[in-house]
Amino acid sequence: MFIYADNASTTKMSPSAIEAMLPYFDRSYGNPSSLHNLGQEAMEDLVKARERIAQCLGCHSKEVYFTSGGSESDNQAIISAARIGSKCNKRHIISAVFEHHAVLNTLNKLKLDGFEIELLPVGETGRISPQQVEDAIRQDTCLVTIMYANNEIGSIQPVGDIGRICREKSIFFHTDAVQAAGHIPIDFNKQYIDMLSLSAHKFHGPKGIGALIVKQGIPLVNLIEGGAQERGRRGGTENVPAIMGMAAALEESCKHMKENSWKISEKRDRLIEALAQIPHSVLNGDRFERLPGNINFCFEGIEGESLLLLLDAKGICASSGSACASGALDPSHVLLALGRQQEIAQGALRLSLSADNTIEEIEYMVKTIPQVINDLRSRSSRWEDKMSGKVPFYL
Repeated sequence: MFIYADNASTTKMSPSAIEAMLPYFDRSYGNPSSLHNLGQEAMEDLVKARERIAQCLGCHSKEVYFTSGGSESDNQAIISAARIGSKCNKRHIISAVFEHHAVLNTLNKLKLDGFEIELLPVGETGRISPQQVEDAIRQDTCLVTIMYANNEIGSIQPVGDIGRICREKSIFFHTDAVQAAGHIPIDFNKQYIDMLSLSAHKFHGPKGIGALIVKQGIPLVNLIEGGAQERGRRGGTENVPAIMGMAAALEESCKHMKENSWKISEKRDRLIEALAQIPHSVLNGDRFERLPGNINFCFEGIEGESLLLLLDAKGICASSGSACASGALDPSHVLLALGRQQEIAQGALRLSLSADNTIEEIEYMVKTIPQVINDLRSRSSRWEDKMSGKVPFYL
């Protein structure tokens, strides 16, 4: 059996997204900046794609800027807010310790430029409270950037409440919604969001395309200089096929969000209940305020890489955390932020489901994962020491 349970890393493209892209490879291949009919047809389709995406997210089409994906969108949003803040002598930025590295590494660069970065701690459930944000805001705060839902542990943040606090205090609020878009409801305007990042390949669209949603009136700093594309805020010919695929994928995901969320959550809960029965294991992230398809566990006495390799040999594609950090030897910064010991954090397993996963696949994982964990523990001298009492258990 082959099971793909790594949808938080990337998703399989939907047939509707592929179908939406095909005409722009061989028939409607014009450059949107060209004045001839073929080019203007492409431009008209870009306008329509913007409107379709805006309708899904509760924003205006003029607030949609196309980018290469979530990382670029995060960079442009944060750097733009910092530039505006610096002109008013505001150099304090609030974020969270468990943000994606696209956010954290951008903040680290700003720190070198004299900005003060305050990373809010998270509790064991992996959630930031609105009160934490309000208490951290100062007179010189220029930006709050808190992710909508964590990419590793799936915890959903109270974005609307945080946005309202920032709006009341006239502070820019950015949210990395890469994991949330297409999976849980988003309303850009009603949630008082100023800037929002998303990436198509997380909701069954193509890779290499995303968007930055920006409240009208906020001036963006260009990361890529060039022509007048994207209203002068991102040079380079627009990737029309990918944009059309993204629009189709987001529309489809939002249309079926309610029914898919229920079906996926039911399978998620079945896996959580089963894996929680494994001795010396712990669920990471909030039990209820989490993404429909996210399951993240730590298992004491095993090493995550070995677990992934053995599961792969049995046909299960999974991960231990963010795909962007898969080459790192250090344990997940997200799990350490929850208070997990380094040894425990190294025994992590993230399963992320989609509507394509079947009940049969879930039951196969329920049966197979405990077997693999028991096999790994039986070979471990460290586990033997724990069982004999020479080394204490953490979980």
